[in-house]
Amino acid sequence: MALERITQLLLELDSDNLVGQVRSSLESHVDPQDVLDALTRGMDLIGKRYESGEYFLTELVLAGETMKDAFEILKPHLTATGGGRKGPVILATVKGDNHDIGKNILNSMLVSAGIDVIDLGVDCPAEKIVGSAKDHGAKVIGLSSLLTTTMNEIATVHESLTKENIRNNVKLIVGGAPLSLELAKEFGADDYGADAMEGVRKIRDLLE
Repeated sequence: MALERITQLLLELDSDNLVGQVRSSLESHVDPQDVLDALTRGMDLIGKRYESGEYFLTELVLAGETMKDAFEILKPHLTATGGGRKGPVILATVKGDNHDIGKNILNSMLVSAGIDVIDLGVDCPAEKIVGSAKDHGAKVIGLSSLLTTTMNEIATVHESLTKENIRNNVKLIVGGAPLSLELAKEFGADDYGADAMEGVRKIRDLLE
């Protein structure tokens, strides 16, 4: 029942009670992986409601924040038990762009899918992205660009990865309103996600 309650509270976007339920479940020695699975089920259902038009961007943003709050409580317990997680995936909004809503939603949904994320934030230069990829041995980099004036930064990251001789070891996926799969390929990326839901699916595939 506790696990079903976790899923339901996430669906209701009830952050305070969700955090309390996660904490009490862990104190009652519920397996942290089972708690994560319950959260994942909630995020999957939220994603389906978004895709069907029942939920909108506002709910998706709130879901991401709610998931993030719950995961902060859960994360140390997953680390302690191993967790069998995948990744890491590096996320960043490219240099010159300060938009982060889509990236933050993707971050939360990747975490709920059992994927470790290193979020470098916004206005992130190529050298920082590439350096982090090298330091953490990342297999996937997800870049966000919401401005037509910053799309070329994707090519800069691609070129920097090539220069450092790690481009063949890293998959590059991008997202953002002005982009398409065709543009993504032109800038040197491997794939494109139209929204956070598609981004999670494609990143899962890229990690396989």
